[in-house]
Amino acid sequence: MSKTITPYHDEQATKKEQVADMFNNISKTYDFLNHFMSLGIDIIWRKKAINELKNDKPKLILDVATGTGDFAFEALSILKPEKIIGVDISRGMLDIAEQKIAKRGLGDKFGVKLGDSEKLPFEGAEFDAVTVAYGVRNFENLEKGLADINRVLKPGGKVVVLEFSKPKAFPIKQLYNFYFSYITPGIGKLFSKDARAYSYLPESVAAFPDGQTFVALMDKVGFKNTKCRPLTFGICSIYTGIK
Repeated sequence: MSKTITPYHDEQATKKEQVADMFNNISKTYDFLNHFMSLGIDIIWRKKAINELKNDKPKLILDVATGTGDFAFEALSILKPEKIIGVDISRGMLDIAEQKIAKRGLGDKFGVKLGDSEKLPFEGAEFDAVTVAYGVRNFENLEKGLADINRVLKPGGKVVVLEFSKPKAFPIKQLYNFYFSYITPGIGKLFSKDARAYSYLPESVAAFPDGQTFVALMDKVGFKNTKCRPLTFGICSIYTGIK
């Protein structure tokens, strides 16, 4: 295993605690910065990831690391499930999700819960589908988190993971590294109280076992029919698997 990348280098807290702190710190500017820094492409990536579930017509969906709920709201409008439950480790992010839910009058369709992605607060075989958008990179123990997602899925249920990956081709790789290593932290410093969070982003992407390494981990915890679909020159990837 490579060295665990944490948001704050000098703290003794676990990665999990630090990630919760970091997202509490940046929750107010998170949505704006996300769209701004991905040049709005993250909205297209989300739609593509959600469309992976179109033919499955899941009734009950779990959105892990739901954050401020953007992915879940999009899934609600595209897939029309009976209900989505979002779980996240950061109370600050969930407060914003709850404000959005109330504003949109979607309380009966979308509920959120504070919880650990690697010890999901649900029974086994409960959900038709599980989604994770930009969350697996922040897991403290990736294998444990994936195994727990497998546990809460019904047999035949599907997992869809959307995550940053590392482009391989010139010049995209070089441009991407420059943007992520220099521009992203700079923008983060300007708009957010927590500049460190936006240096953590490229570091956590660089350390993430993307592509076939991640697929192998999905296979290892028991997912079948696993696939990796790179998007936009491999800046992002969609991973799918069936329980």
